[in-house]
Amino acid sequence: MRSACLLLVPALLLLLALPPSRGRYNDDFDDGEDLADFDDNDFAEFEDMNDELTDEAETAPPPRVPSPSSQPEEDEDEATVELEDGQDGFEDSETQDQDMYTKYDQEEFEGYGDMEKTGHSMKDPLIIHTVPAHLQNSWESYYMEILMVTGLLSYIMNYIIGKNKNSRLAQAWFNSHRELLESNFALVGDDGTSKEPVSTGKLNQENEHIYNLWCSGRVCCEGMLIQLKFLKRQDLLNTVTRMMRPACDQVQIKVTLNEEDMDTFVFAVGSKKAMARLQKEMQDLSEFCSDKPKSGAKYGLPESMAILSEMGEVTDGVMDNKMVHYITNHADKIESIHFSDQFSGPKVMQEEGQPLKLPETKKTLLFTFNVPGYGNTSPKDMDSLLPLMNMVIYSIDKVKKLRLNREGKQKADRNRARVEENFLKQTHAQRQEAAQTRREEKKRAEKERIMNEEDPERQRRLEEAAQRREQKKIEKKQMKMKQIKVKAM
Repeated sequence: MRSACLLLVPALLLLLALPPSRGRYNDDFDDGEDLADFDDNDFAEFEDMNDELTDEAETAPPPRVPSPSSQPEEDEDEATVELEDGQDGFEDSETQDQDMYTKYDQEEFEGYGDMEKTGHSMKDPLIIHTVPAHLQNSWESYYMEILMVTGLLSYIMNYIIGKNKNSRLAQAWFNSHRELLESNFALVGDDGTSKEPVSTGKLNQENEHIYNLWCSGRVCCEGMLIQLKFLKRQDLLNTVTRMMRPACDQVQIKVTLNEEDMDTFVFAVGSKKAMARLQKEMQDLSEFCSDKPKSGAKYGLPESMAILSEMGEVTDGVMDNKMVHYITNHADKIESIHFSDQFSGPKVMQEEGQPLKLPETKKTLLFTFNVPGYGNTSPKDMDSLLPLMNMVIYSIDKVKKLRLNREGKQKADRNRARVEENFLKQTHAQRQEAAQTRREEKKRAEKERIMNEEDPERQRRLEEAAQRREQKKIEKKQMKMKQIKVKAM
């Protein structure tokens, strides 16, 4: 009996334990689902996991979904999973995504709809506009570059052609005059690079349009400088200018004579236009030939020629028959002929005033010849200047022999004294100012020497000596003033 009771106690405990668990189990199936159905549903566990994932997705922002147009075509070929009966938990992924985005705040995803519209608008057909003519790649777009390259090539070709032509003209002149120059001068063509004079026998090129030739070694002549001044044919702009204003090449010859080989006179002959210009520009012609240019018809010269002379005696001595013959036969080639013992070049134009000293003068013969052709010069035209070089040699000998008489010599001396006196009057104020400046500088230097003296006793003696000198100068000025007053009385 006792053993039976002991067996009933565990059975009662088991019964007491079963009812609560069964009631809890039944609470999970309120919709009338029985336990058999629950046991048969093998995917119930996964449905609970889907519910948990859905809760987490509601609390987190959705991921960015690419636009439908960007999805690859391979998505259509993806494998699909067939659901068995009762697996209602699996739904379409697109439907779930749409439901997911509807749960979130619309303001948080502003512009998302516009992005979808932009994606759809990209499917619209492209409109191709016509490119303007000035933006197309054609020769018409590079007309400015073509003009610049053409102008540059034209300048280079003109430079080469012009430079070569000037060189040929210079060489043609030298070839035709070389024999005459070598027969009259011991040295022809010294370039000045060596210590001792050496005859090079060729022209010295200063630039593309100027050539020089130095000759020396002749009686009564220190030297002769010949300068060939051609037109700037290498310059394209100058070439275009000469089409509107023609010009001609020139040959300038400057002969420097010894002091004892020329008398005191100033003389010039040439075209009227050249004489008027030289009288304004040259210092000696403006001072000693102040009268207007006179016609040369009296001596048989053409009407286009004029004469400037310091005195009539000089004109009669220079214009002999041979000189008149040279000038008359080559009047179209002669620009000017200028003889002067007071040649100092053009007038000095100084803004601060005239120079305090008379300019240095030299006895000089100047010749300026125009090359025929008036710009269209050929090498044959250079040969036509040979007679004019003979005239230059004759003029050197002529001036050496020409001597003024006593009255002419006195008149020339008076003219030079008058010019010097006028110059001193014009520069008197400037010379006084310069002298005052020198005196002030001397006083300043003396004061500085006294101040720099270290010995006080010696410094005092120097100051007393300076004061005594100043007092003596004041007394001398007062004595001169008294003497002037006595003479005035």
